[in-house]
Amino acid sequence: MSSSVSATEANEATEATEATEAAKVIGTARQRIDALDGQILDLVRERMAVSATVQEARIAAGGRRVHLSREMEILDRYRQRLGKPGTTLAMTLLELCRGRV
Repeated sequence: MSSSVSATEANEATEATEATEAAKVIGTARQRIDALDGQILDLVRERMAVSATVQEARIAAGGRRVHLSREMEILDRYRQRLGKPGTTLAMTLLELCRGRV
């Protein structure tokens, strides 16, 4: 019976080691995700500023604030790269960058 207890203890030790390794991988990956999210947020804010510059120039030249054919190009690009969820992401990004319409 002691050999079965020993096998059980060995199995529990292996599971504990695997759980510890998984926790390390998850922790490292989450730190990387947080760093990437920070970069994405910085890029979105930069895109918003550039978009505002384009809108101001377009309006000053007598044009409209929103250029629908350009937005369709952007939607298509995101859809091609990311599939249907890319379209949703692009719509959200465009909404953020339009400002108040």
